[in-house]
Amino acid sequence: MAHLRFKALETLNDRQPVKVVPPSNKISDYYGENVFGVDAMKRYISSDAVKVVLSAIETGEKIDAVTADAVAAGMKCWAMEKGVTHYTHWFQPLTDATAEKHDSFFDLDENGKALEKFKASALVQQEPDASSFPNGGIRSTFEARGYTAWDPSSPAFIMGGTLCIPTIFVSYTGESLDNKAPLLKSLAAVDKAATEVCQFFDKDITKVTATLGPEQEYFLVDAALFNARPDLLMAGRTVFGHAPSRGQQLDDHYFGSIPPRVNDFMVDFEIEALKLGIPARTRHNEVAPGQYEMAPTFEECNLSCDHNQLIRDLMHKVAEKHGLKVLFHEKPFAGINGSGKHNNWALSTNFGKNLLSPSSKPKENLIFLTFLVNVVKAVNDYADLLRASIASAGNDHRLGANEAPPAIISVFLGTQLSEVLDELEKNGNVRIDKGDNMYMKLGINKIPELLLDNTDRNRTSPFAFTGNKFEFRAVGSAANSASPMTVLNTIVAETLVQFKLDVDKQIDKGVKKEVAVANVLRDYTLASKKIRFEGNGYSDEWVKEAAKRGLNNVMTTPQALDFWITPKVKKLFEKHGIYSERELEARYEIMQENYIKKIQIEGRVIGDLAINHIIPTAIEYQNKLILNVKGLKDIGLEKEAKPVIEVIKEISKHINAIQTDVDAMTDARKKANIIEHMPERAKAYCDKVKPYFETIRYAVDKLELIVDDEMWPLPKYRELLFLR
Repeated sequence: MAHLRFKALETLNDRQPVKVVPPSNKISDYYGENVFGVDAMKRYISSDAVKVVLSAIETGEKIDAVTADAVAAGMKCWAMEKGVTHYTHWFQPLTDATAEKHDSFFDLDENGKALEKFKASALVQQEPDASSFPNGGIRSTFEARGYTAWDPSSPAFIMGGTLCIPTIFVSYTGESLDNKAPLLKSLAAVDKAATEVCQFFDKDITKVTATLGPEQEYFLVDAALFNARPDLLMAGRTVFGHAPSRGQQLDDHYFGSIPPRVNDFMVDFEIEALKLGIPARTRHNEVAPGQYEMAPTFEECNLSCDHNQLIRDLMHKVAEKHGLKVLFHEKPFAGINGSGKHNNWALSTNFGKNLLSPSSKPKENLIFLTFLVNVVKAVNDYADLLRASIASAGNDHRLGANEAPPAIISVFLGTQLSEVLDELEKNGNVRIDKGDNMYMKLGINKIPELLLDNTDRNRTSPFAFTGNKFEFRAVGSAANSASPMTVLNTIVAETLVQFKLDVDKQIDKGVKKEVAVANVLRDYTLASKKIRFEGNGYSDEWVKEAAKRGLNNVMTTPQALDFWITPKVKKLFEKHGIYSERELEARYEIMQENYIKKIQIEGRVIGDLAINHIIPTAIEYQNKLILNVKGLKDIGLEKEAKPVIEVIKEISKHINAIQTDVDAMTDARKKANIIEHMPERAKAYCDKVKPYFETIRYAVDKLELIVDDEMWPLPKYRELLFLR
């Protein structure tokens, strides 16, 4: 194993840069060239068919068979002209990854003659079986059929020489088995609820679209060094590794000059992303050494979630060309920053107006305040569900650490907006001024103009308003954004539905519409005051203050997941048609099982590395020291031998601690495995197995400092993080 480490280090000197040449100096020349979008449709199918497809995307109506045939023919022709021979239904099972089964356009007719075939039936629906994907008991093995169904709102694309058709994935009995179907339902729910509220202010608003821009953080390490670390290979994170003398304390990596090899990777990745219609705009060094970030332009939420899944897949593929490995684990290295996926979310009308963008116009600001307050109220009412939506084994390492949002859900609005809401709360004398336009005087008839240009931020807040959007910062780097966005869309839809009912009640009693709106906003502001926090989310004082406010601080995934199946949450999702109770229970079981498997894998990796790699290396070095002591004593240097003897004792102490804790961890794992009830088994892994990880790590990391560097089997942090 030691030889593998040094072989990996030797390869760094032999790395040749990969030449990257953009197809054109103008991105617009090749942007979306591998996407069957509107421009491609206009070239390959009739204008009538294009209108039907665009109308279906807008309204969600089903596409008729004739149009589907036309789209399939045009799509096949377009793809084959680009050298494509296969197609696949690209879907997102409950694994946070994507899935695909490739079928050829090639077929035989009844006479055995070869032909290229792709009909509407193949476009619209497939039966990929896919029985081994997580289903939470929804699908029996002997009833393994699962169906994928075309999502026309997310355009088909070519990747790796295959035509990929985005689809939902459902069981034979209709339950969703993926992340996309619930997201689409939640988008329809928030559209309907938000549009009805917009009608209070502007009757011409007929549609509201949720938009998303997920900032993706990740680490890059050399592929050879990665392959010399079984823990990175198996678990996605380093289970051992002493902090290097220099980490991120100098803050010199953040926004620093991008290393040439990394820059080549980034340019290459961006070219391929742009071809796929992914609007990659920003690249930069993040805080930790070896950590980077990319950010796209805002898009419609469903498309943005699809693109983020593509981004991660594409990064892996491009990194291989450059001899690199991408790490999306939330905490691949101890002692330095982990990686998140900051989900920047907003709502936009059919006129392109961002409902979360402040304005200097009183009428527009009333709309802005309405949606701002409703989002805050939604987070207040369903904070625990939001916490559950970002729970994972990987994110547990990050949430609550000193570089990530705490596990306590709160909302940050910034000083100015907080003052606006405080004024709204206090002001009881609302009056209506009549003029060319009737508008409301709240004593704050316009939002401070500074806010329009101010992106006040609180990096310690899990859910922060950042000028014209909310940034859900607590989402993990490896997560599929569709799940937390499904939750956010649904809870906002629920709050808006209730808001309209509450306003309508007052209007029915004769209260003027604008006054009714203001009255309900004031009530909601008061009701959600506990969730607003402007201070340091990392401080101990906030933990105490949050407890006083009644906000939960749930530090572990098995506990957080319980919020998915409370009666309140079940009622919420059933009311809006997002999840049935059966679907929710199934997902709850899948998430618990996923947590167990990840902790189980980490435990096995820890045991394997500790017993088969670390301890033998430590004993080998210890034997060298014993020979050294014997030699010193043989020549009469008894005094000089004493420090070496102390080192031998120190090594023995750590070896014994490792062996004892690995045995205890294995025993705890065996006991956990016999627990039949999945949630209790997950809690046993969390409370009884996982605590040994840190105690074993402590002893191993101490040995790393003692054992001769030439003998240590695993690439060290200084090599993984700093060598390029």
